[in-house]
Amino acid sequence: MDISVAAAAAVHALVERRQTVATAESLTGGLVAATIVEIPGVSAVYRGGLVVYATELKARLAGVPEGLLAERGPVDGDVAAALAEGARERCGADWGLATTGVAGPEPQDGKPVGLVFVAVAGPAGTRVRELKLDGNRAAVRTESVTAVLQLLTDSLRCAPTAA
Repeated sequence: MDISVAAAAAVHALVERRQTVATAESLTGGLVAATIVEIPGVSAVYRGGLVVYATELKARLAGVPEGLLAERGPVDGDVAAALAEGARERCGADWGLATTGVAGPEPQDGKPVGLVFVAVAGPAGTRVRELKLDGNRAAVRTESVTAVLQLLTDSLRCAPTAA
């Protein structure tokens, strides 16, 4: 799916449900937020986000437990979940999105280029998806954005509507 199609689907689903979203990004460096805000009508649903590229900012700004980061490093499924939950909580949104991984060109902390975790935290819990992506840095980042937006849309389809 094209990145802008994924963003439009997610934003329209949120508008339809009258729910909001926030982001916490690492390897995508704000690309999720930038992609979302390209969609007309997004101001009704996008609360804001955090770009937490440095590991210590994942703890300080997004609330990822320091022990988790020390034990597993920033490229981890549970870290992605904590980032999504932190974005949701700290920005006061119904949904939180997160990306963390290795875009390249070199492996990081023993993790290969293309290993990415995306997460969506919502009213009924948190979902994490592990990705093993091919391509250059730009391709890995773009695919990560598309994947987290698709995960949000899937999660919105599965979630019960508010009364």
